[in-house]
Amino acid sequence: MLLAHSKNEDGIPHELEDHLLKVADLARGFASMFDADQLAYLCGLAHDIGKAHPNMQRYLRHEIQRGPNHSAAGAFLVNGKCDLLAFPIAGHHGGLPSPTQLRQRLSDPKESKNSAVALEQAKTALPWLFQDTDFKQLIPSYIQTSTLKLEFFIRMLFSCLTDADFLDTEAHLSPKKALVRGYELPMTKLWDRFQEEHKKLTGQKKDTLNRARHEIYNYCLQAAEWEPGLFSLTVPTGGGKTRSALAFALKHAIKYDLHRVITAIPYTSIIEQTVDTYREILGPETVLEHHSAVNIEEGDESSEEEMRRRLMSENWDAPIIVTTTVQLFESLFSNRSSRCRKLHNIAGSVLILDEVQTLPTHLLRPILDVLQQLVDYYRVSVVLCTATQPVLERGPIKERLRNVREIVQKPQRYFTALKRVNYEFPFRKEAWSWEQVADTLRQEEQALVVLNTKKDALALLDSIGPDENTFHLSTLLCGAHRRAVLKEIRHRVDNKLPCRVISTQVIEAGVDLDFPIVFRAVGPLDRVIQAAGRCNREGKMHAGRVVVFAPQEGGIPPGSYRSGADIFTTIMQSSDSNLNDLNLIHTYFTKLYETTDLDKNNIQKLRQRLDYPQVANSFRLIEQDAELAIVPYQPYIGEIQRYVNQLRYSGPSRQLLRLIQPYVVSIYKSSLMNLQKEQIIKSLVPGVWEWVGGYDSIRGVINIEHDPADLIA
Repeated sequence: MLLAHSKNEDGIPHELEDHLLKVADLARGFASMFDADQLAYLCGLAHDIGKAHPNMQRYLRHEIQRGPNHSAAGAFLVNGKCDLLAFPIAGHHGGLPSPTQLRQRLSDPKESKNSAVALEQAKTALPWLFQDTDFKQLIPSYIQTSTLKLEFFIRMLFSCLTDADFLDTEAHLSPKKALVRGYELPMTKLWDRFQEEHKKLTGQKKDTLNRARHEIYNYCLQAAEWEPGLFSLTVPTGGGKTRSALAFALKHAIKYDLHRVITAIPYTSIIEQTVDTYREILGPETVLEHHSAVNIEEGDESSEEEMRRRLMSENWDAPIIVTTTVQLFESLFSNRSSRCRKLHNIAGSVLILDEVQTLPTHLLRPILDVLQQLVDYYRVSVVLCTATQPVLERGPIKERLRNVREIVQKPQRYFTALKRVNYEFPFRKEAWSWEQVADTLRQEEQALVVLNTKKDALALLDSIGPDENTFHLSTLLCGAHRRAVLKEIRHRVDNKLPCRVISTQVIEAGVDLDFPIVFRAVGPLDRVIQAAGRCNREGKMHAGRVVVFAPQEGGIPPGSYRSGADIFTTIMQSSDSNLNDLNLIHTYFTKLYETTDLDKNNIQKLRQRLDYPQVANSFRLIEQDAELAIVPYQPYIGEIQRYVNQLRYSGPSRQLLRLIQPYVVSIYKSSLMNLQKEQIIKSLVPGVWEWVGGYDSIRGVINIEHDPADLIA
């Protein structure tokens, strides 16, 4: 008997033949969603054939300390017959290789010898594995016409294989976990829950805002009947986008037998409220929240539900998933099995991209190419949600989206009907000093100022001086600190108490604040409109005021942000420019894409070379690397110190790293060496530091030697 794995805790060995057949069968089921079932089946049959090597068998029986590398033998088996299968098979443990790495392995004398021995042993024990197969008949025709399509197809096969391998291995080694896995609930049941909850809202109010929300909701129900593909949902702030998009997704999934709904959101700061809305409507057990701050690692489960959530996060085996665009797209371009396991479960889903205008322009070309492939070949319907719809289906974009259908008929009328602010543009005539901004701000009982950089926020704080009614929000504050500040701000705004807020862009998306006046430093058009969403948000006034000004000494982040600010400034020289006009937004994005490198890191060229490791290294939504520093936020200082000591003396666990999330700031890696030399930070564990510099109740991170705005991401 050949083994695939050693005996489990019940003393039962895992037979190789049984493992290969079960992995093949699982992978076939996963890949049937995109008509690659037979190729995935063959991947499963071949992936662990290297374990037939006598020394590997001795290792699995604990007779020797180490066995030979086993993943190359399956690649040798398919090499020359169906070369594309060699990538997922050879990479099913170490990650998808580049063609050069694969060739090196297949030409390595040691690998060649070990694989030949393993294949010879397998031929005797498992002769059925070597039956002739006409591989050419199994390869989809579309991947033969495009290397980019081949690249993504291999990636999806890799996902099917790695998830199947992991699941069958887990079923042997940890059968109790395998029993906890998964949550079966049909979309029809979720739709019933949605309708039941929605009855509480429907028709309750007849004002302009609620009439518009009801009409937008009905448009979403009608569009759910349309053929799968690409959709845009262009709805002004406050138009009920979250609920309406979910209604579309559930009904569309039922109509076309799609298996899950995935919502990707650009900011962790607004994921929580979306998750809360979904759980309130559909039930907490149905919604998986998956991003860096909520990952749970093995050994950290405090309950069966916690364990199930961790297991679902590994491969997105849940009906409703809420994640970040970072998690989604960096997984789609990763080469690691741990990140790619989930990809096959994106096939056959409704994918909602919220705040789609925030997709990074320097990666837009590869992102759009993959989105189009998901629609064309993997049974995915994509919904592009935003109040500032970018031009992704026309204009200067090479790999553009095709046949994007707008769900809401004539969306412009809702932007006109739900207009809640009047814009003022003093920047057209003059630039303001910080003293002028401060003087103007002091004249308002309640006001919000949104600036482009942390350095600008600190400069305005300096000009305002000590003031108990002035608050600051930026990434210089840890998450717990920002939440406490927001709570106080909401209390003051709701109770009409004096409240002046100086903020960076952290406040612009999804933070439900409602100010009578918002001052916004000149920036990209979509950011200005986002800031306006914090003004007269509930429509209680006839019209709020949004004042767009140019700070004399203000800074602008580089790259596409600066390009966007320049284009906005140029467009706004026209006196009749109307920020509620969707045509203006289209003009803005067309100009932005004309002047920006939409594939700055040459991802598409790397993909055409099938260079999976380099694609993974180069595809980064957040361009500047950063590490975490725990700060001494005073209200929780005892708790924080306890976590610091645990990290220092016991090392990290995922649970502990999750517990420290509210008390960390991100420090640019380029600053770490100097900060450590100057004893401003102390190393705790790789990637996590202790901030021993100053921390202020208003400013957050402070430092005498450096401007903290240059250090903190």
